[in-house]
Amino acid sequence: MSKNSPELSAELRILEAILFASAEPLSTEILIEQMGEDANVPEMLKELKAHYAPRGVNLVETDGHWSFRTAADLAGQMKITRQPRRKLPRAAAEVLAIIAYHQPVTRGEIESIRGVETGRGTLDILLELGWVRPGKRRETPGRPLTWNTTPDFLSHFNLESLKDLPGIDELKAAGLLDTRPVLASLPREGEGEADVAAEDEDDFAAWIRDEPEAEAAE
Repeated sequence: MSKNSPELSAELRILEAILFASAEPLSTEILIEQMGEDANVPEMLKELKAHYAPRGVNLVETDGHWSFRTAADLAGQMKITRQPRRKLPRAAAEVLAIIAYHQPVTRGEIESIRGVETGRGTLDILLELGWVRPGKRRETPGRPLTWNTTPDFLSHFNLESLKDLPGIDELKAAGLLDTRPVLASLPREGEGEADVAAEDEDDFAAWIRDEPEAEAAE
């Protein structure tokens, strides 16, 4: 070990092993349970994060959850083969973006922003992916359910918190917002909200039916 890479203590090695062994990011609370109340887990995480900062793998915190990830500056030098996945339908991408930027938001509010009725299948897709979850009910007539994004959403899009959400132009470039003019995305003349909702349901059926597409990214 060099002077810049000091040997880890026994406790830090245990914490390191727990984080490496987990397939999912772990919350600070879970790590405290694993390490025991006597361990100063927040301080240990800080020390471990500093230890890995100059390395090819970094310790990253996302919404209070910790995991090891490839250093961001190495992304351009690596070829990453992603797991096969299905393309997210346009309606689901629009709803996801609305929830991310307006949460907690009700289904009625989502429909008001989109200008069309939202099919049940659209939210089913986002629920199956684990990117959205039900929130508290509004204290308004009918007590509508609100929707929020999840830590899995932040992790998938490599965001530490909602403050790191990209701007509108970046969302369009990433395919999370329709690049057409707003008027072009509204229902066509003679096409009602029910027709658009039916299209959303067709998107869901196609998403379930379609075979995943394998893809690779540099």
